[in-house]
Amino acid sequence: QVQLVESGGGLVQAGASLRLSCSASGRTVSSVSLGWFRQAPGKEREFVSAVSWNGGVTHYADSVKGRFTISRDNDKNIVFLQMNSLNAEDTAVYYCAASGYGLGTRNGPEYEYWGQGTQVTVSS
Repeated sequence: QVQLVESGGGLVQAGASLRLSCSASGRTVSSVSLGWFRQAPGKEREFVSAVSWNGGVTHYADSVKGRFTISRDNDKNIVFLQMNSLNAEDTAVYYCAASGYGLGTRNGPEYEYWGQGTQVTVSS
């Protein structure tokens, strides 16, 4: 079992930055990949970014590449999503997820554990 709790969301203006955090707990946290997904109102959940079990491999959606950076601290069991140059299209509930596929994956169904989500709202 892996438990995930997100934090760091909020309301910001376009062009601003936010850093999301996801605290993970459970026996196998250091062996799972961690990812971020988001869901905007009326839209499907979409992949944002993922990081492998050791932080050595990262994946990004094209829409966030160059603006968002994912990282993890396995000593503290935390994964971060640094989000820069935010725009209104980034407004969504952001979810942290854990997958047994250690190298990371963009595929939502391959994530077994999910957090409750944190709201990010970007005003234009």
